[in-house]
Amino acid sequence: MTERLHIGTHKGLFELARHNGVWDIVDVQFLGDPVSAVLPDTDGIVYAALDLGHFGAKLWRRDPTGNWRELPVPAFPPKPEDAGDDPHPWSLGKIWALEPGGVPGRVWAGTMPGGLFRTDDSGESWSLNVALWHMPERRQWFGVAGGEQPGINSVLIDPRNPSDIRVGVSCAGLWASTDAGASWQIINHGMYNEYMPPERREDPIVQDIHLLSHCAARPEIVWCQHHNGVFRSENAGADWYELTAIRPSKFGFAVAAHPRDPDTAWFVPAIKDERRVPVDGKVVVSRTRDGGRSFEVLRKGLPQRHTLLHGSAAGRSQPPAPTVHVRRTYSGRPSSSMRLSEATAMATSVVCRPSVRERSASPITRL
Repeated sequence: MTERLHIGTHKGLFELARHNGVWDIVDVQFLGDPVSAVLPDTDGIVYAALDLGHFGAKLWRRDPTGNWRELPVPAFPPKPEDAGDDPHPWSLGKIWALEPGGVPGRVWAGTMPGGLFRTDDSGESWSLNVALWHMPERRQWFGVAGGEQPGINSVLIDPRNPSDIRVGVSCAGLWASTDAGASWQIINHGMYNEYMPPERREDPIVQDIHLLSHCAARPEIVWCQHHNGVFRSENAGADWYELTAIRPSKFGFAVAAHPRDPDTAWFVPAIKDERRVPVDGKVVVSRTRDGGRSFEVLRKGLPQRHTLLHGSAAGRSQPPAPTVHVRRTYSGRPSSSMRLSEATAMATSVVCRPSVRERSASPITRL
């Protein structure tokens, strides 16, 4: 049985396979093109979203025979004349997240400027989630990275119920639907946003969520890397408490939950805001095994000198940093994801989220 990594970078999509304990590149696609999201689905199907700047967003799918074909991208309807006070464009900026929908052929796509799309025919057609897009509160969403549009960076589907969905927005907090997207409500309480005025510091809709990850075996356990700290929820994102034991810092963009152990998760801390580089120039992974009460700093195999590109700051700078989206498969089944920078990936290590089917619980895999 073969384990594979699908790594979308600022310079193309790289597929790695492990043989006799050694990882090696076995295929390269879209060489030179920025890959904004990757999703290996069942039976060898792989989706790749490209962010080609002036030429727009593109979407490709590899079929089980290994052939790639371009698909239509999610498209917004024309902006109505009576929506002149909507501060956000009604056009696709980039595809920021791709997630399986728990139903054959279903995939969810999170985008900039904050539209959520769904396909039920493996990407042949896409429909905008109108209920979320037409929420009056959406006009309060605001952009990331110094003026960009708001973006949906996380889509969590309950493995037990594909109609139960959580969406993380930067910047607009966490939104929940229990009816497959027919209705939505903002649910996050307990977070805070340091750069907002004091009276709005704890307002759920101004929370700057960088990434969400839940435990597949217990999806009510959700971890969040927030702009202002690391948080954990035990009721599917409704209420949060901060994990102040994180070290060497509380800022970052990456988080990965263990698929079986609800008390284990991994983060990649950094120095925030105007710098966004590893603390002391050393890329580390911070792991908790006790629900966030304590953290262990992992360094082995990661660059420890003069590292300036942070492993979890991918796609958040302006212009975009070199982005790596890592997806792991085991025996042809999708199993893991993590967002990194090229500096981390090319420094002989990647961080990924192991699946229920994987035998190794370690998130650090030597290439």
